Amino acid sequence: MLLVKIKNSKINPFNKLRIDTEQSRSIKMQNDNLKFKIITGGVIVFAFAFLIFNWKFSDSINSDLQTADAAALENIVLPSEGVVLPVRWGDLGRRMTESGVIDSDKFSALYAGRGGLDKETEKLLAGSNNGNLEITRQNSGIILNLLWALGLSNKNPILEIGPMVKYNGDASGFASTGGWNLARGDPMDHYSRHNFLALTSEQQALVERVSKNIYRPCCGNPTYFPDCNHGMAMLGLLELLAAQGVSESEMYKIALQVNSYWFPDTYLTLAKYFQTKGIGWQDVNPQEVLGRDYSSASGYQNILRQVAPVNNQNPSCGV
Repeated sequence: MLLVKIKNSKINPFNKLRIDTEQSRSIKMQNDNLKFKIITGGVIVFAFAFLIFNWKFSDSINSDLQTADAAALENIVLPSEGVVLPVRWGDLGRRMTESGVIDSDKFSALYAGRGGLDKETEKLLAGSNNGNLEITRQNSGIILNLLWALGLSNKNPILEIGPMVKYNGDASGFASTGGWNLARGDPMDHYSRHNFLALTSEQQALVERVSKNIYRPCCGNPTYFPDCNHGMAMLGLLELLAAQGVSESEMYKIALQVNSYWFPDTYLTLAKYFQTKGIGWQDVNPQEVLGRDYSSASGYQNILRQVAPVNNQNPSCGV
């Protein structure tokens, strides 16, 4: 009777076994798919996290390298130890103070608000046997003012028949003249009035030639037209260099070094520009860099269309 029931049953045990097998296989495939998705998802998450970490790490490394490159470039353009100029200052500060070109009380009062005058500056103002001038990042403003006083007061045809008096015969309205408020009395009382440096005709010709080729980024004029403090100070420097026998090529080299301390952002940016051209700052031609195409206000603006500025700060044309 049992055999009859099995025989007459609609359920085939072999079919049931096959169904069970297929269900097991399906479940196994689903589990395998789930495991695959989990593993794949994990790999994707890990890879994404790795890329993010690598990007941030690379960005950090690149930032550090850029910072290191900028610091290295700055030390080339503006040596931290300063630059010793090949000229002796001697007693020029004392003579300018005694003649009233520099009022020592006004000068001291100005720098009292800037931390005071150090002993080296006091020697430059009052000493009689100073050695070579040295310009640094810290004293560049003081050197600027001392040379401004010299350029303004030393008797020179550039001031008497040059562009400063070309227009209306009155040079008193320029920043380099009216802006010199550290003299005793009217600054024009000292304009080209003192024989601090006596130049030969050859030395004067050298100063005139070089001054026509040295520009400054605060304006579009060369040193031959010293209508601002930087131009007048550069004129004083060129007179001092010529008077002490410095060659023309060396004058351009020194002028570029000094201009770099007076306009650090400008010349760091120019150094960066030359780097993009494969030219190191040590290999540039100083006369070319000091010319209209790079060191004038318009020339520098043209450079800024080709390279981002290191900073965007311009120095004042006052004391």
